[in-house]
Order: sequence, then structure tokens, then C-alpha cells
Amino acid sequence: MDAAIGTAMAERGDEANTGGPAPASGHTHAHPAWRHWAIVAASCAAVVAGAIAATPATGTTAPLHPVAKALPAEQAPDPARAELPLECGPFPLAIAGHLGADLGDGKPGTVVAAHCAAENGTPPDAVFLLGQGPDGRPVVLATLLSEQENLSVSRLALRSGGVITAHVQGYSSDDVPRFSPDVSLDLTWTRQGGRWARTQTNAPVAAPPTGV
Repeated sequence: MDAAIGTAMAERGDEANTGGPAPASGHTHAHPAWRHWAIVAASCAAVVAGAIAATPATGTTAPLHPVAKALPAEQAPDPARAELPLECGPFPLAIAGHLGADLGDGKPGTVVAAHCAAENGTPPDAVFLLGQGPDGRPVVLATLLSEQENLSVSRLALRSGGVITAHVQGYSSDDVPRFSPDVSLDLTWTRQGGRWARTQTNAPVAAPPTGV
């Protein structure tokens, strides 16, 4: 718009000069001055228009990074429908805890802790990451904790960035009473490429129940 206004004003200046009396010899620079002003105005208008046009495009093409978030159970794979790789023999499989989550890849997943429901003792848990299979049935994508580590999961949680955490307890030897675990750990799993890297830190051991 500024460029058009500047050009029109320059043309009107030319017409006025053409239709009126001839200018004195000392003012022959009037035509170049008008044209110079029109060119400058047109250039400025083009720069401003280009900047305005580029601004929305820059905003709309900004990359969006998926954010990890918890999901309601009905939106996540159902651990009860999954075939978890636990050898329980005659004992049923029990779900100790689970959480639904989008781990930052835009796909629904479930982190589940499960164990064999043995009649005696404290059966250890395993922790698995489930995803949706091609037929809609949940499948195991990763084993985060093996039952062979003899740890029981008391808490599962999701942190920002898709980091999975758990609190576990266990026993340093077979001589430790089953009602008084002496190993307490906080576990963290972080996605690194196509695998999950685990770190762990010692946590305070819970006091045994009173009266035992």
C-alpha cells in the first residue's frame, strides 16, 4: 500500500509539472527528487510487507516436541489382556500395580508390575512396558525389571520427559525375615535411543511392623 501511494504521488507530481508553466532553470532537479522519494518509499514498503508476511510463517513452522503425560486406564493398553513372560506354574499371575502413559512418542503405553501369586512368602515382581500390538492386543515392548532380581515394587510413577520411576524393596540374603526387607532402592528408567537405561539409588529402609 505504501509503495502504491508513493508511486501515485510521484505521478501526480509529474502531471502537475507537465500541465503547468515550465520550471525555472534553477529548479530542474524537482523531477528526480520525486522519483527518488517514490523509489525509497516503495523499497521500505516492500521490506515491511516482507517482514509481516514472514512472521506468521515462522510461528506456524516452529517444531512441536511431544510431551510425556499420564493416560487414563481406558486409553492405555490393558495389562490384564497381555501375555506377560512370567513362569508361574500352577499359580495365577497377579498385577501389583500399573500406570498408563504417553512416554513422549505419541503412543499409548502401560508400565506394569506383576508377580506370581504364590501362597507363601513374598513373590518378587517384574516390571514390563506394554504397547498396542497390530491386532489391538497389548504386547511387551521391554522388560524393565526381572523377577530374578528378587525385588518387590511398592510404587510406580512417571516424571517429565517420559522418565519412569519405581520404589522397590528386597532382601540381601535368604536369612532375612520376609516381613522385614533390608534392601530399599529407587529405580529410574530413561529412554536412550531404542533401549531403556536404568539407574538406581539407595533409599531408607522402612521400619518393620511393630509387634512383630
